[in-house]
Parts: sequence; C-alpha cells; structure tokens
Amino acid sequence: MRRGIAYAAAALVALAALAAALDRMFPPDLSRFRDGSTIVTDAEGNILRAFTTRDGMWRLKTAPGDVEPRYLAMLKAYEDHRFDEHFGVDPLALVRAAWQAASSGHVVSGGSTLTMQAARLLEPHPHTLLGKLADMARATQLEIRYGKRQILAFYLTLAPFGGNLEGVRAASLAYFGKEPLHLTDAQAALLIALPQSPTRRRPEIDAGAARQAETKVLSRLVTDGFLDQERMAEALEQPLPVTRRPMPFHVPQLAQRLASTAPNGSRIATTIDGALQNAVEALAAQDAASRDSEASIALLVIENRTRAVRAALSGTDFFGPYGQIDLTLAARSPGSTLKPFIYGLAFDDLLIHPETLIDDKPLRFGAYAPRNFDRGFHGTVPVRVALQQSLNVPAVAILDRVGPERLAATLRGAGARLDLPQGGEPAALPIALGGVGISLADLVMLYAGIADGGAVRPLIYSGGARGGAAQRVMTPTAAAYVTRILAGTPLPDGVVSRSSSQSAGWIAYKTGTSYGFRDAWAVGYSANYTIGVWVGRADGTPRPDAYGRNTAAPILFKLFDLLPAAGGQPLPQPGADAIDASSAADLPPALRHFTPGNAPPEARAPNAEPLAIAYPLDGTVVELRAGADGKPAKLALMAEGGTEPLRWVVNGAPVVASARGGDFWQPDGEGFAAVTVIDAKGRSATSTVRLAKPE
Repeated sequence: MRRGIAYAAAALVALAALAAALDRMFPPDLSRFRDGSTIVTDAEGNILRAFTTRDGMWRLKTAPGDVEPRYLAMLKAYEDHRFDEHFGVDPLALVRAAWQAASSGHVVSGGSTLTMQAARLLEPHPHTLLGKLADMARATQLEIRYGKRQILAFYLTLAPFGGNLEGVRAASLAYFGKEPLHLTDAQAALLIALPQSPTRRRPEIDAGAARQAETKVLSRLVTDGFLDQERMAEALEQPLPVTRRPMPFHVPQLAQRLASTAPNGSRIATTIDGALQNAVEALAAQDAASRDSEASIALLVIENRTRAVRAALSGTDFFGPYGQIDLTLAARSPGSTLKPFIYGLAFDDLLIHPETLIDDKPLRFGAYAPRNFDRGFHGTVPVRVALQQSLNVPAVAILDRVGPERLAATLRGAGARLDLPQGGEPAALPIALGGVGISLADLVMLYAGIADGGAVRPLIYSGGARGGAAQRVMTPTAAAYVTRILAGTPLPDGVVSRSSSQSAGWIAYKTGTSYGFRDAWAVGYSANYTIGVWVGRADGTPRPDAYGRNTAAPILFKLFDLLPAAGGQPLPQPGADAIDASSAADLPPALRHFTPGNAPPEARAPNAEPLAIAYPLDGTVVELRAGADGKPAKLALMAEGGTEPLRWVVNGAPVVASARGGDFWQPDGEGFAAVTVIDAKGRSATSTVRLAKPE
C-alpha cells in the first residue's frame, strides 16, 4: 500500500516536472498579440491616430478595463459562463457539446472556453480534433502563466471581426465610432456574435445575417436570465451599422513622426488636448473655404507653463502631393517675426528704450537699402511704435548695432535651427526682414520664451518627455518691454476677438510676410498660451495679396477664442533695473534718440541703388497657376533699387499699383511677357519671361 502511494506520488512529481519542462520548452507564442497596432493618443488616452500592423490588420491592444463591464458580463454569459471558475478547460461544457452533437447529428456548440479561444487566436490552426486538444493544453498553460485578466486581454485584442479588424476596440471604433467602454446592449450583442463567423456576419455586407446573429445572442441571454424581454426588444430596435467608419485620424504628421521611432505595438501618449484639437481642426476646415485650394495651414498651440503642445496642425491636405510634409517643422522665411528678438537684445544693451525716438527714413547699409512693407516712410517715431507697426528701416538699423551674427547665435543657442541663404556665411542684416529659414515650431518655442520672461525651453509633444534646460534670449525686463509693446498692437481689420477684450486678458502678437508673399505668419501669446500660425503653399509659390495681418492673424485670434479666458492676468512689469519713462524727454540723453551705426547719420545717407527686377527674373519660365476664380493667378512683381515711386508695364500696358507693399499683374494665359519697371528718375529694367501651366 505504502509502496503504491509512493509510486503514485513519484509519478505525479514526474508528471509535474515533465509538464514544467514542456512549459519552458514550448511557451505560448505571443507574437501576434505583441505585434499590435501602434496607437498615438491624446493626453486623456483617446486615440488620435492608429497604424495597421505589419500584416495590414487593425489590431488595437485592449484590456478588460477598456471595455464596457456589461459587455464582458454578456460575453462570459454567452460564451463561457464558468470562465471565472474553470482552469482553462470546462469539462461540463465539453460533455454538453458532445451530448448536443450526438442528439442532433450536428455541432450545436463547440465547448471551447474563452481561454481555449484565446489560445487558438494566439496560434491559429485548423479546426480539427488534434487542434482542439492542443487548445486545451495551451489553455491550461495560459491559465497557469497569465491569469484571467490577461487571458481576456488576449481575446479582446485578437478576436476577428471581419476584414482587417481584430479586437473589440478596433471593431467598436469601425462600426460605432466610439470606444468599447460605452457599448449598448445591442452593440455588445453584435460584437459577441461577429467573431463566431466574422466574414458572413459583417453588417456592412449582410445586414440580415448580422441581425440574425445579434438576435440569437440576445435570445440566449434572455433564456439564461441575463436579460429580460423588454431590454431585448429595445436592443433590436437599434439600427445596425451599414458602413465601416474610418479609424481616428488626427495630427497625422505628428503621429507618424512619433510612431516612426517607437517599437511596433507601442501606445504613445501625447500632450495633445483632444477636445481642443477637434475644435482647431474644425476651425481650419471652415477657413479652408475662404482660401485658394493650394494654400495650407500649419499651427501650434503651446501651454506656456509646461511648454506642452496642446494642439497641432501640420498642414490641411495630408493626402495631397505635399501632405506628409510636417509644415510645423519646415524651414520657411519668417518675414518680420524675428524683430521682437532684435529689440529685446537692444533693450538689454541699453541701446534703446520703448520711448526712444528712432528715424524711419531712407537709409543704406552698404549695398542694402531696406524699405517698409507699404513702401513709405513714417519719419521719427518712438521705438514701441516702430515695433508695433513693424517698420523695416528701424529694425535693420537696430540690428546693425546689435549685430546679425549675435542675433543668430542667440537664437541658435536657445535651440532654434536657422537656415541661412548664404551657404554657411555669417548672418547678415536681411535676417531682420526674413532673410533666413526657421520652422513654425522653433518660432513658437522662441515666443513662448518671451512669454516666460525671456527663458526659452524645448517644446514637449509626448506625455513622458521632460522639458530641457532654459536658455535665455533676453532679460525679464527686456521681455516685459517687448510684451507690453506687442500687446498694444492694434487688431487686424475686421477682427473682433473675445480674447482681445480687456476682461479676457491681454494678447501680445506679431505678424510677418515673407518675400514674394510666400509665407504669412502670426505668432501671439497670452499669460497662459502661445500660438503660432503659418499660411501658405507647401511648394513655396507666391500668394499675391496674402500677408500675415490679413491671412494668419484672424486665425490666430480665433484660436485664442477657443482657449480659456485669462481675465485678471496683468501685463508683465519690467524689473527694478528698468527706466520709468512715458516719453523720450524722460530718458537719459543717450537714450532719447537712436543714431544708426557708429558714423554720423549724414555719412549713411543713401545713394540711388541700380534698378533691377527681382521677380520675375529675365529668361525664366514662370508657372501659370489657376486662381480661386479659375482665371490665371496674379503674378507678383518685385524690384530692387531705384527711386520710389516705381511704375510697371507689361507687354506695353501699365499695371495698376497695389495698395499694400507689392504690385501684381493679371496674365491672360500662356505665352511670353515683357515686364518693365520704371523708377522716379526714369531709369528702367526689363525681363522677358515665358508663362506656362504646370505639367
């Protein structure tokens, strides 16, 4: 007797050892589960964009906590009501299945538990007796290794729902447009029925078969006492989905950039505010109706305190020829948007004060003679007015004293990438007016630094990232000067903004327009947020009469209207080192009037620069694009040098001058054009170009 017990115990030990050895030698293959879709989410965990797996499936990892608890209860009640008690295999279910098959002559139920189904989903194989035995062995192995909640996660992630949909989360988003945490009884019943025959029961292909399967699930649940007849009737009144919805597709370029550096199946949490992102995208879609079809928008909304990106738009035509370019990272000419940093450095050097008088009149810096956007000059004005009105000559004159290379080094030191057109040569004075390339992201990063007293820190896109060390571009006093000046800039024509009201707080902003009307900018900040807007064509072609103040600034203020009002936030105050002055007369003598350069003003008076046509250049082929009205788009006419005013003649006919900083000619169609410019002293320059439609 004792010997028999000992033999039995030894056999059990040997069997256990063999089972343990086999478990180690043949662990469950979790590769299908691990190779899930990469998901990029907002700060609250809602999907912004998902990516298919390497085999083209929508396989969104799903845990029991991600689904409606009632769905889980209905799933267990229908598929495996002893799931929480058995150890992977339910002997009673197997006996019942065998009895039903013997009694009816066909398979009524398979007897598979949810754990056995999870085993088959992890390692698909034909439905044979040998396969069933393998499922039973794997099911026991899964129960020992992982436990009930992880087994449910396997099933919820891998269950087939037709086409390339796998898992209940993918199915819920595709059929109902919502997360499975909010399923109704009818929706839950359909998702329970679909995996049993995912191809035949797809509601968008065969609504009748889908309804029949849904009814079967609900009827069984009524029979088992899980539902009553009234709830079943209410569920069957709900319409079935007749189409598959697209998966969420927000911030596609940003999501693609973040996903490209993450392992397959990653869940990447961003700092995006989902509700704000939806509102921003809706606003951009509304604005699209007023833009020409080839124009795009890029924008960023930053929370100043954390530097977290709360909303982003990297372009408005992802599936267009340039759609996958992230226009928030593209280097474009910033126009006048770098001027606040020139003034900030000059404030720190005590070269100027906001009340210092500065001359806006013709001035030459070597061969460079800047002119204002409106081609006029405004005489002597306070520095604050020069910045508010974005006057070019004062900005260049101040930069001449500060040093363009010092400005470039300061911005680079803060983390901004600058693309200089000189091919590696030092920065020059044209950097003040946009003679450099910079991205919207870097520009917004720099402006958020002004809002933070001159301390620039990197932008944060993902939830786990930490902000870098602050790099100062100006002192808090200089930043306060700049902010108070920009906050006093008049609103663009026609803009009525809630955020611009006194009760809603202040907004400091600056606009910019690049040479040839290629880029329109508006960057602004409040006490809590910084926003940057770029409008233009991704291919860099001009948009006549589209400039920052009339194109990008209205969008900027609409975006601020989407944000919480910051009423009661005072403007930043200059520090104790500031000079308190309400006019130039209150300043020390050296700060009352700014003198350009180190030479006397009369030594820097301009001589007439040779007249030349800057655009279109002689002998070039100019693409003739269609405008919003279907006619050929206007062609920008640009000249350098000469004496104002300038007159243009094209093919012998005079061109009517534009009222805002440039001239434009309306072509009739393809062919050659002789473009001539004549200055006030009668000098002229001509270029002959060929107009041709893009191939």
